[in-house]
Amino acid sequence: MTRVELPDEAATLAFAVAFAPRIRAGQVLRLDGPLGAGKTTFTRGLVAGLGGDVTTVASPTFTLLNRYDCTPPMIHLDAYRLSGPSDLAGLGFDDLMEGALAVIEWSDRVAAALTGWPGWKLRFEHVDGRRCVAVEEA
Repeated sequence: MTRVELPDEAATLAFAVAFAPRIRAGQVLRLDGPLGAGKTTFTRGLVAGLGGDVTTVASPTFTLLNRYDCTPPMIHLDAYRLSGPSDLAGLGFDDLMEGALAVIEWSDRVAAALTGWPGWKLRFEHVDGRRCVAVEEA
């Protein structure tokens, strides 16, 4: 596991842009951490790093799911309002993943449905008053 300090929004965006070349279609990025820790900001930077339009990136808290045109296409899902792993199937997750990658905020809520999907786990945290992210391959 690697831990990266993210002192501000610019650092979070830069980290995500630099992380983007590691991502491939068929992977799932599992983003967890408290409100305001940088999950959506990271996603915005990831879209930029994959050649997409960052102005289209918004938290999917109320829509549950957003799709971004980048390379590869990205599914941005918020599992906070899902009642459990079976709700992913109801959203058509497997079909949506064809040729795409997924970024799932609050992924711990649907972790059982993500076994078998390769990708990354990113836990955004506040440690000693500083924002950071712990990264590990899933």
